[in-house]
Amino acid sequence: MTSPSLTVYSPESPLRNPGKLVRDMFLDLLAARELAWRLFIRDLSAQYRQTFLGYVWAFLPPLVTSFTFIYLNSQGIVRIEGVGMPYPAFALIGTLLWQVFVDAVQCPSQAIFASKAMLSKINFPREAVLLGGLYMVLFNMAIRLSLLVAVMVIWKITPGIGLLLFPLAMAGLLAAGFAVGMAISPVGALYGDINRGLPIITQFWMLLTPVVYPPKTHGLAGFLSTWNPVSPLMTTARETLCNQPLTLIGPFFVVVLISMVLVFLGWLAFRLAMPMLVERMGG
Repeated sequence: MTSPSLTVYSPESPLRNPGKLVRDMFLDLLAARELAWRLFIRDLSAQYRQTFLGYVWAFLPPLVTSFTFIYLNSQGIVRIEGVGMPYPAFALIGTLLWQVFVDAVQCPSQAIFASKAMLSKINFPREAVLLGGLYMVLFNMAIRLSLLVAVMVIWKITPGIGLLLFPLAMAGLLAAGFAVGMAISPVGALYGDINRGLPIITQFWMLLTPVVYPPKTHGLAGFLSTWNPVSPLMTTARETLCNQPLTLIGPFFVVVLISMVLVFLGWLAFRLAMPMLVERMGG
């Protein structure tokens, strides 16, 4: 007869035994997969059940944003040139890719805030909440990728060998967004202001990133394009998709590597902070 497993709680900091801490993190991540899937199905049903347009909401915001710039460019109000493809395709692809990054930024705070009641009352692997939110991001990304294919077919954009790097570029966008989201999730879990303010912040951030215009090399826009960590991710993702020269491939790999490290560090911080967050949320 197998004896039941025993969980021992200790006031000792988990950082005193980092090897055990990392091992427990990955074990809990594996154990959280089934619950994460159930949370994803629950949230997916709740998100689209009471809407008339349904899954159209997955790509309606980036479409509205891109059509705004397409109109401004077509009327000469804003002149954007040198994009290497029809501007409507350039803007649509950019805004759809940008929305993937935005979803990843918003995911941790929204997932934790939505599960406050469950987190404060039930003991389960906390990674299930984050993983369930990540499933939602991937689902919405799949819908947007189908629209990207339609855009490329309509404007006859043929990808080249660089397409092999596109999955890594998408992983980089997800990792960078998730790293930012994990950094603000402790505050976002306690205060709804973060979730309300993120759309405003990310909308302004988009204007500082070459989403609807090509990367600049001079002036303030050039400075922001150089030091904005999302710029090489956005630019490389679009270039790999549209068979264009990879102009920022070096910074791209640097940002991807740093983003992966920051995701792990954010996960570690989340793990350490959750007992205090649960206490605050329960109170």
